[in-house]
Amino acid sequence: MALELWHLALALALLVAALVSAELREHARVRAALKLLASLTFVAAGALFLPLHAMAGRWLMAGLVLSLVGDVALIPKGKKALFLAGLGAFLAAHLCYVAAFIARGHHGAHALAVGALVLAAGLALARWLWPHVRGGMRAPVAAYVVTISAMVACAAGAFGAGARPTLFAGAVLFYLSDLCVARERFVVRARVNGALGLPLYYAAQLLLVDGLG
Repeated sequence: MALELWHLALALALLVAALVSAELREHARVRAALKLLASLTFVAAGALFLPLHAMAGRWLMAGLVLSLVGDVALIPKGKKALFLAGLGAFLAAHLCYVAAFIARGHHGAHALAVGALVLAAGLALARWLWPHVRGGMRAPVAAYVVTISAMVACAAGAFGAGARPTLFAGAVLFYLSDLCVARERFVVRARVNGALGLPLYYAAQLLLVDGLG
């Protein structure tokens, strides 16, 4: 990771620590402001460090911006319409990440091997979530699980073709952070979801930038 990106990573770590504290203390306005600042930080990292002259860099940058849109939509809690909007924004972001990873270079054997593992994990995830997801939400959630699973598999393919290991690490952390979101939204509301999921999510975005930078 470049020294300048480490500076942004440190700033983001401080913001996320404050964000987790606000989440645990249920300070809604402070939480909203810190979440916006933290998300703007990874967008800034993309603008500064991604190879925007290349198709892969532009696709990843689009994914970062869509992630910011999703974060803003998910700031209010308990609103179904905004949750669906956020889900749609993140689904589109993952499709951009898939395009970025394929544009970076792709090793089919790596993608297939990891894809098989992620498929097994996705089936277990669907079995865990399905009893808690209402009928109208099942199709969007299923589409999202398929898309983020494809994103992880394509990240493995890019790593196999020579991308930095931080690219694949970022994809895996993103997947794990979404497990925390799913648990919070559909299974059980608990402070531990945000305390684990938020650091995983923001670390994932910076790792993706570093992996493609």
